Amino acid sequence: GALSDPRVATLPIIAAAGGVVIPALLYALINTDPAARRGWAIPTATDIAFAVGVLSLIGRKVPPALRLLLLTLAIIDDIAAIVVIALVYSGGIALAGLLVVAAGVLGVLLLQWLGVQRALAYVLPGALLWFGMLRAGLHPTLAGVLLGLLTPVTSAFGRAPRDPGARRVTESPVVRVEAMLHPWVAFGVMPLFALANAGVSLKGLDLSAAAPLAVSAGVVSGLVLGKPIGIVLASIAAVRLGLCALPAGVRWSHMVLLGLLGGIGFTMSIFIANLAFDNPALLAAAKFAVLVGSALAATLGLLLGRAARQRPPR
Repeated sequence: GALSDPRVATLPIIAAAGGVVIPALLYALINTDPAARRGWAIPTATDIAFAVGVLSLIGRKVPPALRLLLLTLAIIDDIAAIVVIALVYSGGIALAGLLVVAAGVLGVLLLQWLGVQRALAYVLPGALLWFGMLRAGLHPTLAGVLLGLLTPVTSAFGRAPRDPGARRVTESPVVRVEAMLHPWVAFGVMPLFALANAGVSLKGLDLSAAAPLAVSAGVVSGLVLGKPIGIVLASIAAVRLGLCALPAGVRWSHMVLLGLLGGIGFTMSIFIANLAFDNPALLAAAKFAVLVGSALAATLGLLLGRAARQRPPR
């Protein structure tokens, strides 16, 4: 597709990296208190569902490659957030749990080596992997990342070809699993996740104190300024260095739009805030800032997108 060219496919990876580093640095510069600095990862997240929703409001004249860029960037962003959660906001790592994780990974690899195609066969090692993450003190969501990375992207894998008399499988396992899980994720997991994290309580919000005010300022500036600055600057640097190229039909104004949409943290940022803060005042300030920052980023993105849509391409 639009990202089949490696030079183009590299762009969202580098852009996502910039969209994580700059907001985190901006937050850390504003927050000097050690307790408040625990929230440095809050403005690095992107809510993929809301970002895509705002992009759809702009209209159909948005380049198709931009939609794909946003999806890819948001997915990479989510993976980075999950890794940060696992490494920063999890408890101490237990060796016994890591051994269980290793057993789960080996189970998946063994089934793949044997050429097992049925997705249900991977439920047991997948559950073992999840349980191992939990016992190790790592966030269990990291198990999903590992399973996704272990899922073959080609239809032919294993130690021997399939039985010639069996029905030929042309789709890769990753495509089949994605198609199978999509209804459950779209209509079950995502709404439940949004419902669990959107019920925001601002009880205890007091921005008159220095620490909560700094947390709010760090989150808002990270989402509204840090995200677009990081994404655009990283993209410019990568393109100038010849590491990647803009997809066909995508202009730099579109990359600014991409950065603003990346600043819609909402549920993912609130999720990280719940992990980062035990202090009710800091948590309330962070949630309030996520709502304000996400709303500002969405509004600015919508305005810029509609303005760019009306501007004739050069």
